[in-house]
Amino acid sequence: MVLATRSDREPSLPRTLWGSTIGKKAVMAVSGLIMLGYLVAHVAGNLKVFFGPEEFNGYAHWLRTIGAPVLHDEWMLWIVRVVLLASIVAHAVSAYQLSRRDIKARPVKYAHKRARASYATRTMRWGGVIIGLFVVWHLLDLTTLTVNPNAQPGRPYENVVATFSTWYGNVIYIVAMLAVGLHVRHGFWSAAQTLGAGNAARDRLLKTLANGLALALTAGFIAVPVAVMTGLVS
Repeated sequence: MVLATRSDREPSLPRTLWGSTIGKKAVMAVSGLIMLGYLVAHVAGNLKVFFGPEEFNGYAHWLRTIGAPVLHDEWMLWIVRVVLLASIVAHAVSAYQLSRRDIKARPVKYAHKRARASYATRTMRWGGVIIGLFVVWHLLDLTTLTVNPNAQPGRPYENVVATFSTWYGNVIYIVAMLAVGLHVRHGFWSAAQTLGAGNAARDRLLKTLANGLALALTAGFIAVPVAVMTGLVS
């Protein structure tokens, strides 16, 4: 009598799902929606800069004390960071593996290039790279203050103004936010389709919602550097 070893058994359901194209798309969709939720909260916080340094710096301090006194300072902030990091890694790995599968499925290039659905669709991959590089720069700029020569520790409002008082700070941020807008526009639509929310009756509504979210986020994020450049925020 031969006993089956663990390697002889069928793979577990989570492993089977992760190994499938549908599973990887689902991971991309869920992780993307988590990051989208963060972006909505982040842009709402950013817009507090229009209410002056006292309110913006107070908001930044509140982020570090969420959950007190049950949680210690910055515990909730670190929980959010860990969830976001896990989402980013899952999203990037899934995107890379799906891209490799797509290339392997069509090793011979088409004789005639097919038109894609939109500019956002054509630039999703490069947009993701741009956003990834921006996240690194953004953390070095406004979190660790490493690349912000005029940064003042403990004064977030002043650091935002310092960043957007430089031409390169504005260029990097605005280009990245345009990439975010395109990524959200196509990503939200794709996530809805992957998770089964789309159908003939809801497609138009979902497309409108995707366009509206992308426009609102892009405008909200870009409003801050524009306000500093024009002197509205100083």
